[in-house]
Amino acid sequence: MSSRTETTALRASARGGRVPASPIRRLMPLAEEAKKRGVRVHHLNIGQPDLETPEAMRGRLSRYSERVIAYSPSGGTPEYLGFLVEYYRRLGLRLTPDELIATTGGSEAILFAFLACADPGDEALVVEPFYTNYSAFAAMAGVTLVPLTSRVENGFHLPPREAWERAASPRTKIVLLCNPNNPTGTVYSPEELHAVAAFCRDRGIFLIADEVYREFVYDGRRTVSALALEGCEESVVLVDSLSKRYSSCGIRLGCLATRNRDVHRACLRMAQGRPSPPGLAQFVAVGALDLPPEYMSGVVAEYQRRRDVLDEGLRRIPGVFLPKPEGAFYFIARLPIADGDDFASWLLTDFQLDGATVMIAPARGFYATPGLGADQVRIAYVLKEADLRASVEILRSALETYAHRRGAGHARPTVPDGPDLFLPQGS
Repeated sequence: MSSRTETTALRASARGGRVPASPIRRLMPLAEEAKKRGVRVHHLNIGQPDLETPEAMRGRLSRYSERVIAYSPSGGTPEYLGFLVEYYRRLGLRLTPDELIATTGGSEAILFAFLACADPGDEALVVEPFYTNYSAFAAMAGVTLVPLTSRVENGFHLPPREAWERAASPRTKIVLLCNPNNPTGTVYSPEELHAVAAFCRDRGIFLIADEVYREFVYDGRRTVSALALEGCEESVVLVDSLSKRYSSCGIRLGCLATRNRDVHRACLRMAQGRPSPPGLAQFVAVGALDLPPEYMSGVVAEYQRRRDVLDEGLRRIPGVFLPKPEGAFYFIARLPIADGDDFASWLLTDFQLDGATVMIAPARGFYATPGLGADQVRIAYVLKEADLRASVEILRSALETYAHRRGAGHARPTVPDGPDLFLPQGS
């Protein structure tokens, strides 16, 4: 009789297999290897601001007097909810604490919104290219993303009503919009937003509005919050975050806002199940109330200067095409390449200029439609101007060199299928 015990391999769930790797982060192992070789890597791949978190927020940590760092209320501390009410009041938006929920970053707010507004097998319409982590949240919730394609040629503005009607089905429960947009830098006009709002009202569809980059608009533009759209009181679920606004990605704090009582109750039950957002982060966040108006205007002016450095520099490179970014701090550029994944990998493994290279995000991962975005990349202008000017020269030289090696049998380096779990995940 054999004493060998037969074992069955344990496999992760099908849902886990459907959660995609992040195209923003999947090349991080190559970047780390480049750094080990002594190459300086300019990170244009991720929206991690290099501006200081305001002292009005950082200074509160030294005034934290509690002897026990305890759970906070599931929906948020009274102080943080009060901060949010005042923040939105200054924007002309009337909200009450019982229409808000504190979340662990904007990411949890998006996941809560998916889970509260749709059931497994339902569909969400989203304009592509879109923030790639939407795919992960949709997979976790069992929601299918149905893409409507926007085009680089018209600055990635919204498709007409007919396109929304064609894409809708009886399973459509959500429209998901990011305005100002990550990854394209597009700011949707009031007319565009009203058209989508009318579509949602007519169809009885929820509008999940990602407004994380609300303040980041340039050249005198203004944004309209989905919460201000008439007739959408029951349909709008707003997701927000402090990460970019106050250069505080690491505190992992955001919020969900909705006037729909049923959705709010559902999200609050989810919040109770996790069971508390970060209390220290909420304590720190309240300090933002003390910031003068010129703080945000100064931040926006800084990013507009950075945008102009990259926009003007890249336009001088033959074969590069990009619409001028209108907001956020990203843009999608079309490059004279056939495979953005190969080019982005090659920059980290085989190229440097004066000891430096750049890390960019291949745009294919921001599309749901197979084949789209192959010749595009997303770039984040979150570095100081000197680094951005150096990055332009690196890309100029790299594109010239890369063009000469086409057809030379270059093999793409092996990249893990999933993100490196020991590296922080971001946007």
